[in-house]
Amino acid sequence: MAITEKPVWFITGCSTGFGRALASHVLELGYRTVITARNTDDIKDLADKGEALILRLDVTDRSEAEAAVKAAEDKFGGIDVLVNNAGIGYFAAVEESEEIQVRRMFDINVFGLSRMIHLILPTMRKRRKGFIVNLSSIGGLTSFPSLGYYNATKFAVEGLSEALWQEVEPLGIKVMLVEPSGFRTDWAGRSANESEHQIADYAATAGLWRKHVRAISGKQNGDPLRAIAAIVKAVESANPPHHLLLGNDAFEGAIAKLEVLRKEFAAWEAVARGADFPKEKQGQVA
Repeated sequence: MAITEKPVWFITGCSTGFGRALASHVLELGYRTVITARNTDDIKDLADKGEALILRLDVTDRSEAEAAVKAAEDKFGGIDVLVNNAGIGYFAAVEESEEIQVRRMFDINVFGLSRMIHLILPTMRKRRKGFIVNLSSIGGLTSFPSLGYYNATKFAVEGLSEALWQEVEPLGIKVMLVEPSGFRTDWAGRSANESEHQIADYAATAGLWRKHVRAISGKQNGDPLRAIAAIVKAVESANPPHHLLLGNDAFEGAIAKLEVLRKEFAAWEAVARGADFPKEKQGQVA
């Protein structure tokens, strides 16, 4: 994205983790930044770092979302970069999962993200410029036991984003998915609940993976500061990617998933191709 003046970044979920680190970084770069969180006490200190607008925002609350977007556009005239970072996790085998927890996670990770796009996209479209960054995960490309419904929210973000960039890129608007692996944020300890009742049959699969992820929280290989610098670099590049993998585990996991798919598709190619009408009958009405 060609930068001709200080861009306006609008970032959701800035209390901790990637959101807070990214907000601090772009303020240090001199960019005008809309910093949002459900509790503004968690982010008010960032106001001293630069030209910041601190706003309360729960992305599941439409009235708050509308008010935040209006306040940002009134102050800065428009939004150049929307970063949909707000999100939560949830640990549970699929069978263990509680519907109320799953729906809450979808409300934040999918419908909250979608709401922000719906509110900000019209002005971007009118201006024929803008950049939408959707925080996904390596878990949006490949699934893990105990994270099935979290994976489902990220798979949904992937599908939505892929359709979106086909629709808006001809209008001058870019869309990018960010797909990190494990980073030293407090995601596993702070924003990821788990099912109240665990089933013994899943102890060696979902239970084991849940314990592993909890145990390495704060010890992951990923450096959040390097990650957010990479996000800014990608946004400002002449040819930004649609998929920005972050971390060695993300890169290796994505390549491994591609290889698994390639082998399985090839093994079943004849069956897949055989499901069409024979060529001599294609185009005929049954």
